[in-house]
Amino acid sequence: MAKKLVSFKGLFIMISSTLIILKMIFYMTSISSTSKLTSIHDHDDHHVDLKQPFHQSSMIFDSHIEKPPSAADYKFGLPPQDGGNVGGNLPELTGSSSQRGRGKSPMENASHGVVHDQRGRLSAGGSTHSKVYHDKDIFLENYRQMNKTMKIYVYPHAKTDPFAKIFLPDNHRSPGGNYASESYFKIALSTSHFVTQDPSKADLFFMPFSIASMRHDKRIGVGGIKSFIKDYIFSISHKYPFWNRTGGADHFYVACHSIGRTAMDEAPEVRVNAIQVVCSSSYFLQGYIAHKDASIPQIWPRLGVRPTRHPSERKMLAFYAGAMNSRVRETLVHTWINDTEISVHPNRLKTPYSDSLLGSKFCIHAKGFEVNTARIGDAIYYGCVPVILADHYDLPFGDILNWSMFSIVVSTQDVAFLKRILEKIVDSGDYFKLQKNVLMVQKHFEWHQKAVDFDTFYMLSKRRSFD
Repeated sequence: MAKKLVSFKGLFIMISSTLIILKMIFYMTSISSTSKLTSIHDHDDHHVDLKQPFHQSSMIFDSHIEKPPSAADYKFGLPPQDGGNVGGNLPELTGSSSQRGRGKSPMENASHGVVHDQRGRLSAGGSTHSKVYHDKDIFLENYRQMNKTMKIYVYPHAKTDPFAKIFLPDNHRSPGGNYASESYFKIALSTSHFVTQDPSKADLFFMPFSIASMRHDKRIGVGGIKSFIKDYIFSISHKYPFWNRTGGADHFYVACHSIGRTAMDEAPEVRVNAIQVVCSSSYFLQGYIAHKDASIPQIWPRLGVRPTRHPSERKMLAFYAGAMNSRVRETLVHTWINDTEISVHPNRLKTPYSDSLLGSKFCIHAKGFEVNTARIGDAIYYGCVPVILADHYDLPFGDILNWSMFSIVVSTQDVAFLKRILEKIVDSGDYFKLQKNVLMVQKHFEWHQKAVDFDTFYMLSKRRSFD
């Protein structure tokens, strides 16, 4: 009897061990299959080290009680609350997402299915190009709601204010240069239907100071920007109740110069609470909070008809030119300076910049002092696929646009592998898909003095309203 029990016990142990071994084999096989699927997905997206930002919900606030002006108000020439700007009216988006864009002569991109009517409006038709958006249907629905309901109160300033040029938009000229985005936003907002004169209806409050203008004002200059902003916050928080209601959480400002990153050093409540809409949007550096703040693209405005170049006529593999003001740029130029297919230049070109952008398949954006430059906007304007060498860059409209479908994000540690990465994309045929998608997003990287549907102004407004 004892022998039978021992035999039975041995058999039980053997069967259990066999089951355990089979289970381990199945588990290891599953891991291997999953790894392969993940690898394929990453290859299709051409995505290296790109992080998506968090989102912020919209906020709607109650009515206010006006406070009498303080002595500090007179420094900024703040008039009574009923002196705000009156916004113009832009056409609202109407109809369902499947109806919009069905004009008499709809035009469809030759390769994919997003449809645009003659006014350039985006419809929900098509399928492949919807990949440039994380979720096009949600984007379009939120966009319609934004146009119908969002209101912004602009803190008013009189034309006789001694600092009027810092606060008021200049609607009589077209901004230019590297920091034009700051001015264009203010101009477009001043004529938009989002502006309300009734603060009780406002979802957001705009503080219209221009950091770029302060730099050139001899009364302020670079050294006086921090104290000027500190005094300004003190002024509006004592005259108006809106800042104190939320600690500034529903307030925002726009800045494109890198000085904007340190301009709030003497007003930490702005950096911590207010929405910062800035070009220097690195979530690695102190002062920018990705789930609260927003990235604005740095765009050098260009007038006239946009030049085009067929992909087959873009002979150069990649192009870069710029000052050597960062280790990333130095490494890039040092690695590829003698290459015949990647054209890199340690200084500005003597030939037209546009010729190289139009003649290249890929255009390299390498971080300088900051993660941002106008090179991404330049590349998109000229139909060149952007290659982004800027770690920790919170890319503009990253919660709406799927950057991996029209750009290549490469870790700065992989500069030595850049040619191999780009050649693989060209050889696979994926370059043509990326380039056609660049053409699809061009409308989102354009400024107009009177905003046009889906341009940069509207994309920023969407970013800060219903996320």
